[in-house]
Amino acid sequence: MKELIIGAYDLHMHPAPDVLPRKFDDLEMAKRAKENGMSGFAMKSHYFCTADRAAIVKKQYPDIDAVGTITLNCSVGGINPIAVEMAARAGTRLVWFPTSDSENEQGRLRRGETGKKLPYWAKVAIDMREKGIEIPSISVLDENGELTPETHQVLDVISRHGMILATSHLDKKETFALVKTAAKEHCVEHIILTHVDFPTTFYTVEEQKELLEYGAYMEHCFVTYDTGKVSFDTVVEQIRGVGAEHVILSTDCGQTTGLYPDEALEVFTTSLYKTGFSKEEIHLMTNVNQRKLLGII
Repeated sequence: MKELIIGAYDLHMHPAPDVLPRKFDDLEMAKRAKENGMSGFAMKSHYFCTADRAAIVKKQYPDIDAVGTITLNCSVGGINPIAVEMAARAGTRLVWFPTSDSENEQGRLRRGETGKKLPYWAKVAIDMREKGIEIPSISVLDENGELTPETHQVLDVISRHGMILATSHLDKKETFALVKTAAKEHCVEHIILTHVDFPTTFYTVEEQKELLEYGAYMEHCFVTYDTGKVSFDTVVEQIRGVGAEHVILSTDCGQTTGLYPDEALEVFTTSLYKTGFSKEEIHLMTNVNQRKLLGII
């Protein structure tokens, strides 16, 4: 049902150019978004700021709201307030905390908990290590369990520029400390709890309800259930548990063997509609909540 993605935003996808192989590039996605009636999308890279790419997309497709992002992995200096400040001045609107370089993910890799099929980022990390390039793991907490000074500085930058904070692949202890401090001490108004049903970042409905009290939106991604990492029934149960008014739907697409984001979002929304979610609820999860996070409404 294409009507379900009219005006939609996808705030989590992985276009080329990238270190990893991708199915599509920025301009191809912008063309598809325009053809399918979507309003915009965020370009995520685990390694680079994408604000400059977003500016090029907007010049070519002024009707498409291309959202630049930065991910606080080692390639940008980790929890680096200067990098975030420069990204903000270049037009970046979404800040991802560490993903592949988080202590949560790197610790699982060291302990052999990533499963038989390594994620792409893990292959990159192993290859670099074999070449003598060590990738330090990153935590937002110090040895006493408190947010590091650099994390506080990054939160100040996010707040001052009205950017979106995305929790990414942090563990629960880090996420709870980050979200609560961001909202209470730094007045960060736009927060996404990244793919809440992903195995390494899985939050119960009760945990999600606790964090939505701090203004966080719960993100569900198509790829998470499409690749069998979680059942679709769990996705439905979690969305029902917190309410559509607190949820955003994303795709996390970009894998060479997967669907294009517009296709994936159509499948996602149609499947939810068939389980009983109303068009109004789906509109909240694809349009309204994203616009609130972006400060459009």
